Amino acid sequence: MLEYLPKSVIRMFIEIWGLTNFAGRYFKEVFKPPYELRETWRQFFQVGNKSLGLVGITGFIIGFVLALQAIPTLEPFGATSLIPQMISLSIILEIGPVISGLMCAGKIGSGIGAELGSMKVTEQIDAMEVSACNPFKFLVVTRVTATLLMIPLLIIYADAIALFGGYIALNLVSDVSLGLFFSQVFDALNLGDIVVPFVKTFFFGFTIGLVGSYKGYNADRGTESVGVAANTSVVISSLMVIIWDMIAVQVSTIIF
Repeated sequence: MLEYLPKSVIRMFIEIWGLTNFAGRYFKEVFKPPYELRETWRQFFQVGNKSLGLVGITGFIIGFVLALQAIPTLEPFGATSLIPQMISLSIILEIGPVISGLMCAGKIGSGIGAELGSMKVTEQIDAMEVSACNPFKFLVVTRVTATLLMIPLLIIYADAIALFGGYIALNLVSDVSLGLFFSQVFDALNLGDIVVPFVKTFFFGFTIGLVGSYKGYNADRGTESVGVAANTSVVISSLMVIIWDMIAVQVSTIIF
């Protein structure tokens, strides 16, 4: 039966199976001692602190441009007072998490894929296995845990900066106090508008770390495989961010 399937479909199923086994191995290793706390803390810094600038600039531009585009559309109808509510719903529900997740997939996912891919090519991973060190726990578990916990915080940070960017853009045409703006922002939100976007960011972070680690850890021999690992990490993790967002929207409509 398999011989009748296109090779691209077969490769896709192989990738899905490999990622599934890789994720299962992660959950087995993450709760078993010893715990690489120092390396995990270093990855927190690599993933979180070094991404603050990129995520912050992206968030500010998102909020600023969204407000600038909304002002001329709503102003003829005298509905500029609705701009804070529109910005809050747009950014917190969809635009903020998805765009920030895609930026993290590009920066963090490619970095993990390239780093582990180069270690695989230069046989550093093999050397760790020979020296009785568990390379999976040291290299993979620490990175996936860091992305799982830090990317949601980065997305919250980006959302806050985006809302502030919307406030700056709105003040170009009208005088709105910061307190009034954010009171209108939070008045437009309910519990489901906050919980579902927050929960899906953990899936974004886990997927970005898992895919980058999987592609780098299983890179082929040769220098070209480093670039391939980085590139495919970005492509697959970006696609998974969109898929997780689609699933989250469907779940939120059912629950809330």
